[in-house]
Amino acid sequence: MASSALLTDHYELTMLDAALRSGVAWRPAVFETFSRSLPAGRRYGVFAGLGRLLEALELFSFSPAELGFIEENRIVSPECLSFLEGYSFSGSVEAYDEGECYFPGSPVVTIESSFGEAVLLETLVLSICNFDSAVAAAASRMVGAAAGRPVIEMGARRTNELAAVAAARAAYIAGFASTSDLEAGRRYGIPTAGTAAHAFILAHDSEEEAFSAQLDAMGTGTTLLVDTFEVERAIRRAVALCRERGVSGPGGIRLDSGNLATEVKEARRLLDDLGAEETKIVITSDLDEYAIEQLAGEPADAYGVGTRVVTGSGVPTAAFVYKLVAVGDSAGELRAVEKLSPAKQSRGGKKRAFRLVNEEGEARAELLLLEGEGEPELPADWALRPLQRRVVDGGRFGVQPDLDATREHHRRSLRELGAAAFDLSEGEALIETRYGLGGEARS
Repeated sequence: MASSALLTDHYELTMLDAALRSGVAWRPAVFETFSRSLPAGRRYGVFAGLGRLLEALELFSFSPAELGFIEENRIVSPECLSFLEGYSFSGSVEAYDEGECYFPGSPVVTIESSFGEAVLLETLVLSICNFDSAVAAAASRMVGAAAGRPVIEMGARRTNELAAVAAARAAYIAGFASTSDLEAGRRYGIPTAGTAAHAFILAHDSEEEAFSAQLDAMGTGTTLLVDTFEVERAIRRAVALCRERGVSGPGGIRLDSGNLATEVKEARRLLDDLGAEETKIVITSDLDEYAIEQLAGEPADAYGVGTRVVTGSGVPTAAFVYKLVAVGDSAGELRAVEKLSPAKQSRGGKKRAFRLVNEEGEARAELLLLEGEGEPELPADWALRPLQRRVVDGGRFGVQPDLDATREHHRRSLRELGAAAFDLSEGEALIETRYGLGGEARS
């Protein structure tokens, strides 16, 4: 497979080059990935992308092709090129499980290695985790608004072709039922779904001819798109054609335009009047969590979401940063370091992360303890749930859970936050982040 080593920024290599000259490249270092705040109005974030990150990290090496490009463009010195030629990540990675809910300050990925190894990974870590986690958070809110009805990811045509595959994976982790993207289905085993677009209807001499062709090719369980011309007439045609084939109606109809709240009610009434009570109604058309919530009382059976889950206003950035929090001194002893810039301050020292859970299984806080700091005494039946897991140990990559296990982990993490997690009104983070046993909090 292709190397991932150039999926990075120029300055990663120039920093490495200078660090090799100063000797800092060989010092032990700890980098943490976290978000200083949640997007405006969001109550929680959803961590996703770990599986893709680990795949990319295993492929992070410099073949003659990558080295030739770097040398030709005189990006680094010959000594640095020699270092890159032998590069293979030999450090350790601790991370939150994919699907875990996170909050401001949560160290979702912690990388320990030499400074020279770890400094190269910033862009790789952030480009994957920021995109996947943003999609997963948006998808999670949509699934919550759907209240048990399936949501289909249909955004492949609205974003970069490779991002579409990553988006389908992240949305599935957050609870989407399927994707329209076949590569996501092949690569990750995500169920795929889809039938026909308006072009298929328009290409035939009549809507009836198009419906007949689809029913004959895909069976009467297919979903027919009924809003190309006039919805009521299309539904009557669809039911009549299915009656000719021995069933009461098609498996489903899809509505993609108009006043959906009105259209879905009228469509359900007409289907029932025609005896097609089992026919499902799928609605699409630029849905987001707010539109889905507004339609919650209508008789729709499933939702298709594209633009608003893969890009645009539906997906505010996760805003993860990758910061050095500890580095070896001249004697090799780790010391905490932190950035003090206004509005961009970081907390020094490697953190251990826990979710504080009460006796009813409800999350009460995110607790971040420094290495060596003891755990607090808790009330009876309260617990500290560890959030980090070692996924790379001395360059050895562990086996990751499959996507179905990851989906279930997200459901458990979300349930721990309680009913407020499904509230789409603007508000603060559902739980506060506490640093150390002193209880200082940020939210």
